[in-house]
Amino acid sequence: MNRLRIARRTTLLSVAALALCLSASAVGQAAEPITIGLGMALSGGLAPGGKSALLAMQIWQDDVNAKGGLLGRPVKLIYYDDQSNPPTVPGIYTKLIEVDKADIVVSGYGTNMVVPAMPVVIQHDRLFLGLFALAANSGFHYPKYFSMLPTGPDPKRAFSQGFFDIAMNGNPKPKTVAIAAADAEFAQNAAEGARAIAKSLGLNIVYDRSYPPTTTDYTPIVRAIQAVNPDIVYVGSYPPDSVGMVRAINEIGLNARYVGGGMVGLQFTAIKQQLGPELNGFLDYDFWIPAPTMQFPGILDFLKTYQAKAPGAGVDPIGWYLPPFAYADLQVVGEAIEGTKSLDQNKLADYIRSHSFKTIVGDITFGKDGEWSKPRVLEVQFQHVRSTSLEDLKNTSTEAILDPAQYKTGDVMPITEAKR
Repeated sequence: MNRLRIARRTTLLSVAALALCLSASAVGQAAEPITIGLGMALSGGLAPGGKSALLAMQIWQDDVNAKGGLLGRPVKLIYYDDQSNPPTVPGIYTKLIEVDKADIVVSGYGTNMVVPAMPVVIQHDRLFLGLFALAANSGFHYPKYFSMLPTGPDPKRAFSQGFFDIAMNGNPKPKTVAIAAADAEFAQNAAEGARAIAKSLGLNIVYDRSYPPTTTDYTPIVRAIQAVNPDIVYVGSYPPDSVGMVRAINEIGLNARYVGGGMVGLQFTAIKQQLGPELNGFLDYDFWIPAPTMQFPGILDFLKTYQAKAPGAGVDPIGWYLPPFAYADLQVVGEAIEGTKSLDQNKLADYIRSHSFKTIVGDITFGKDGEWSKPRVLEVQFQHVRSTSLEDLKNTSTEAILDPAQYKTGDVMPITEAKR
């Protein structure tokens, strides 16, 4: 009898232990994080934007995990520094997919970093969201790509359309245009769009040249432009060359009536602080400014969190330009995962293609080549910037929205007047 009791007790203990192990295993599996992998510019010329974008994504990660994660699992970002160097990108995404086994991959910041990742993503048949990449899918037409950039279904033209619309409303109407662009993916896409618009408007293109991305002295370029005396100067540039072009234009005193258009970097606080009043008169694109016309639900709360964390992270202290869109990028991913209850790449792509998303940068739907179905590129002008102080730069009146009309906060000024 004792032996029977002992045997029964041993059996019960074994069953209980097995149940406990199975339960622990199930909990462990349920707790495995959903991983989102990316390369990001944490050093090099794009680092001011890349670092601020990463902080925004980390805020999204914390917000989602505080609410219980996705599909009952926590979310974890896996990221590597792409050094603002396109040749590093394919290796990073190969590692994220093949070694790290990331559930989802999204891009780092900028066209020049997104395009090199595309062949790797396509080869592995993965969902891919591009952050601020101009027409990155125009050569691939990959159905699982989606763009977090408000340039719409014709991105190359939409990116520059506002600049030319403002210029062509001038009196007298401009007749000539110069186009200067870096010999790199983004700038060439921007220049292609500008060139097409200029031709459609009947403008005479009196200068159309590219310069190496490694250029350090921009005065010869500006002098060559000055020699042909254009009414309009369109510049397609990345942050380091944007700074160089602004300084050269101010130094030489370029007398064109409308200058700018496609200058990446003039949106970053650190660069605004470098240039200060030298920015006055420049026209440039932007995507979001905290004007009363653009305060979408949730964005001010996000900025409050971001700006509180920014000093400790050593990133852009204002964060108007890229961080809201980096956060919205992952909002789309998160909503698609919850909407499909799946990590299946095909189901996620189908969901994103067929649904509207409410984000902190407004409502988004995607269309041809994964671009936004409707463009929303702002054209702004720097006006009456008097110093390099943070308080001065936080004043939205120094960056007037000229176009589109529904977001307008000011009128274009002659460059001489904007500098007063």
